[in-house]
Amino acid sequence: MKIDGRVIVLAGATSAAGLAVARALVSAGARVIATGRSRERLRALADAGADVAVTDATSLEDMTTLAEELEAVDGVLSLVGGWRGGGGLAGQSDEDFEALMPALRAVRATSRAFDGALQASDAGRFAIVSSTAVARPLAGGANYAAVKAASEAWARAVAHGFAKSAKNPGEPLRAASVVFRVKALDPESLAGAVLGLWDADAATLNDRVIEL
Repeated sequence: MKIDGRVIVLAGATSAAGLAVARALVSAGARVIATGRSRERLRALADAGADVAVTDATSLEDMTTLAEELEAVDGVLSLVGGWRGGGGLAGQSDEDFEALMPALRAVRATSRAFDGALQASDAGRFAIVSSTAVARPLAGGANYAAVKAASEAWARAVAHGFAKSAKNPGEPLRAASVVFRVKALDPESLAGAVLGLWDADAATLNDRVIEL
């Protein structure tokens, strides 16, 4: 499968990782739509050749509007992140927990808004970035690990939805939901892994956790 000509949404793309992924996809011939809440922070992505949309990746309404505007979409990567931690369990404040919640909200909003488009594609791909903290949560990072674990659970539910939607009418599986799990995020490694999502068929990729 080729990436050339595919339409791929990078939700919450105003990070070093978002820029690296956008550059790799544009170089491969994809049309990239990079979202963020700050036009200024999206400028580097526009300079890299991405189309930019000033919109909130955590908002189902905003993401649904974007999905309707684009119509055909072949890939969605949720990149809303952030980290807060330390201080053991006693240091896991409600304020820090709430500050981490946008990552989960973005996974929920983007997957729901683009579900139909991804399943209509001949090679729809949904992916999130998680953390090895899910497999080995520490007291000082309990808030973070909990949010990442919830995000992984949601992404796996997306995978089940893709599989069920294909199985019921007896159609081949074309859409896949994937979790990239990292210890320390390397933007270039992530970019290469995202490109690789179109190197394998959906049946091989769906519901996979890929460690980078």
